[in-house]
Amino acid sequence: MLQFITHKSDRFSIAEEVKMVIDGGCRWVQLRMKDVSDEEVKSVAEQIIPMCQDTDTILVIDDRVELTMDLKVHGVHLGKNDMPAVDAREYLGAGAIIGVTANTAQDIIAYKKVDVDYVGLGPFRYTTTKSNLSPIIGLDGYRDIITEVRNAGVELPIVAIGGITLEDVAELMSTGVNGVAMSGAILSAENPTEYTKRVIEALNKR
Repeated sequence: MLQFITHKSDRFSIAEEVKMVIDGGCRWVQLRMKDVSDEEVKSVAEQIIPMCQDTDTILVIDDRVELTMDLKVHGVHLGKNDMPAVDAREYLGAGAIIGVTANTAQDIIAYKKVDVDYVGLGPFRYTTTKSNLSPIIGLDGYRDIITEVRNAGVELPIVAIGGITLEDVAELMSTGVNGVAMSGAILSAENPTEYTKRVIEALNKR
């Protein structure tokens, strides 16, 4: 599974980014717009919601629980400093997708009895698309974390994130993660749609 995370780009609008990755076969988009108003996020969301609806693409919004409810998108992704997942679940209801960010096995194990749907575990390597970066995990780190988490009886889907490229997909999937999230590698590719297709092909070989 590929999750595309939007990022401000000099080359494309966010709506253009989303169209390109959907055309490439991606069916999971996280609308991530830090340091802007709810109105700005809402304006962009209203451009991409029809594309997602027409293609059965899951759309989650980073951080903004109230906006997720107002726009009736699939769900929300919560960072460590955002609304607690328990509160977001109470607010959004049972049907919403709730993703959370983690950097360690203990972060994930803490969600064992919390109703969340997936974990974004990272960063895999250094990335410029996120400030206040947590410690880099690397391939061995993913293997160790996933072993510890599964041994603790936590079966939550885990998505690798942070500086991932097409060339990393096979090795990363071999660690036991359930999918990858990408942003910069896709947006800096000469042809983002073709790059997205190649990533999905690599994921489907697993």
